[in-house]
Amino acid sequence: MAVFVALGAFAMTLFGGWTAQRVTDRRHLVLGLAGGLMLGVAGLDLLPEALQAASGGVFGVPQGLLLFVGGFLAAHVVERLLAVRGRAAHGRVPQVGLTAAAAMVGHSLMDGIAIGAAFQVSGGMGATVALAVVTHDFADGFNTYTLASLYGNSRAKSLTLLVAAALAPVAGATSTLLFTIPEELLGSYLGFFGGVLLYLAAAEILPEAHHDHPGRSTLMCTAVGVGFIWLVVGLAE
Repeated sequence: MAVFVALGAFAMTLFGGWTAQRVTDRRHLVLGLAGGLMLGVAGLDLLPEALQAASGGVFGVPQGLLLFVGGFLAAHVVERLLAVRGRAAHGRVPQVGLTAAAAMVGHSLMDGIAIGAAFQVSGGMGATVALAVVTHDFADGFNTYTLASLYGNSRAKSLTLLVAAALAPVAGATSTLLFTIPEELLGSYLGFFGGVLLYLAAAEILPEAHHDHPGRSTLMCTAVGVGFIWLVVGLAE
């Protein structure tokens, strides 16, 4: 059942990527929406899950929150190091986009593992988790293609990463037939990846969206992205 549901995530991821590449004439709106989706996933989905799963404290700070900040800082350090090594045309470093998109693939893999683990607990929990994952995998596909292409990578590379992100949930769900991931380790990963997403949304995607078209329509797309994730999280509860 978990693998079958993951096929729905596969389709939604591809649909999200297809949407991102079809609206190139409204790039600022695409980036505004992508930034909102990433902000919503990081703050409304990943961080709460991380705090719940990795609730142990480290010097008075919850482990999930500490890794959330660590992910933000790690993304900043990686981008700065790559930027120092040499900038591509228009100031964009393609490796940053590839690294970020590859992280989205890793996140999609964990989505599949989450589906499989939830179905191991009960069918009801599996269905709830599946609803959240399949719906927000549209955002994963959208963001994977946007991140790769934004930094000057070729369409072929962007599409390759999109397909990898689509296949990842199926692989993750299949893997749970062999093992399960400890809850605390899963929470730690979610916290770290949430910090990475927050950095990319706040420091890269949203500034780029408003650079050439600082309008209310772009801001509205960002709000719609956040609201969409809020709706998904609420329906999954």
